[in-house]
Amino acid sequence: MKKIKVLLVCLLMGSALFINAQESYGGLALYTLRDNMASDAKTTLKAVADSGYKYIEAAGYDDGKFYGMTPVEFKKTLKELGLKPISSHQSTVTLENADKMIADVKSAGFKYFVIPIPPMGLFTFQEEVMVMGMTGGAENLATILDELGAKCKRQGLKLLYHNHDFEFKKDKDGVVVIDYLLENCDPKLVNFQMDLFWVTKAGADPVAYFKKYPKRFKIWHVKDMNEDGWFAPVGTGSIDFGPIYAQKKLSGMKYYMVEQDKTFKMEPLEAIKVSHKGLKKFGFK
Repeated sequence: MKKIKVLLVCLLMGSALFINAQESYGGLALYTLRDNMASDAKTTLKAVADSGYKYIEAAGYDDGKFYGMTPVEFKKTLKELGLKPISSHQSTVTLENADKMIADVKSAGFKYFVIPIPPMGLFTFQEEVMVMGMTGGAENLATILDELGAKCKRQGLKLLYHNHDFEFKKDKDGVVVIDYLLENCDPKLVNFQMDLFWVTKAGADPVAYFKKYPKRFKIWHVKDMNEDGWFAPVGTGSIDFGPIYAQKKLSGMKYYMVEQDKTFKMEPLEAIKVSHKGLKKFGFK
């Protein structure tokens, strides 16, 4: 009888683990929780796992550490929580510090090294009017990305460039920056992380880009748009992700990350739960 009880307990525990595993899907960009991560990274990461996310994207590298942890410590913490490191935003990369930074990203277990904005001082932001842009021109940026991409490839990582809205508009030279990058960066060295919110904000069509540049968009950022044209939890705004998700294979998407730059009156830890539930509405899994 005792053996039977033990067996039943084991079966029940196994079933519970299976159910939890089935409920875990999708990724979270930790930029959404940057304040929480700064105050208590490990507790916040546990909350991410408890909210049903399967993998993460980091955005907190400083002085050789991820959220105050060495790359090996960070990798170990994620493993203990059942979270997989997929990508890391590295906004402070330069041609000079890239090799060390790439080595750290690899040591933490990430697959993708993401350039979140034009690097090396090229990014511009007019806070008073909330307008982003860049200097130096598309050709210059493409050259830098190819060089950084080559460095990543040598160390076994893949480089992605993450867009905002300005890359989808003509610059002062009449060049649509994202088009130039897609057409001129070496696809063996540079691919893209499409932020679906910012593409929509720019008035562009994600699916049209998938059709014109298939297999180039390896990771997506998924966040919704509220009635004022700003960030909202997935499933609560105006973006219809269904037709976009239906073209995931065409796009080349391997992973997707929920992100919400600002959560306004909602606490970030609550917003990520709402978004995770909202993903099901559009078939994400």
